[in-house]
Amino acid sequence: MQHLDYFFIIQAWPLLLNGLLVTLQLTFWANVIGLVGGALLALCTTGSRRILTVPARLYIEFFRCTPTLVQIVWFFFCVPILFDVFWPPVFMGIVILGMNLSAFNAEAFRASIQTIPRAHTDAAIALGLTPFERIVHVILPQALRYAIPVLITNGIGLFQQTSLVALVGVDELMYNGRLVSTSTYRPIETYTFLVLFYLAVSIPIGRLAAFIESKSDRALKA
Repeated sequence: MQHLDYFFIIQAWPLLLNGLLVTLQLTFWANVIGLVGGALLALCTTGSRRILTVPARLYIEFFRCTPTLVQIVWFFFCVPILFDVFWPPVFMGIVILGMNLSAFNAEAFRASIQTIPRAHTDAAIALGLTPFERIVHVILPQALRYAIPVLITNGIGLFQQTSLVALVGVDELMYNGRLVSTSTYRPIETYTFLVLFYLAVSIPIGRLAAFIESKSDRALKA
């Protein structure tokens, strides 16, 4: 049985730290895109204009019904060829992960919008608010409150999915961990460390999502 030695991880820490920073960068900016894009898609799908509803639904179904890995590979290899666009790998990773997250967040926002009592919208109309003002001051704040637990869960999923872009050369945590594993011939220690790290980040955020959901349920029942 191989003797386990984790000391080399300390020596490789600068490389792993650089990968961690890239992972956090991917997670943060993709979540920003996912929140904004998800809200806009949800507004389109819950509206009455088919010119907006149909493309939004097609977008959501495409990203929800195809594997994330296939989307990443297609985006990285086909977009530069088809559109003559060459972006830095990290930026491309942010864009495709954000586009994917937008589809899932859109469903969370849509379900939340549908739970808003009709009386709230009627009251906003009676007060003379414009459609834009109703969206900004009435619909989105309530929808965000209802959707927060699901949005946090989706954010955790995105944090875990950042490891997929390692397959296309983005030097995030998983990619750099693979370099360490290959150079040191210590795959057990390296990947065990990565698993523990992802758990250390995901579990507390998951607990936070459960706490927020319970607080929201109690507030709604009050």
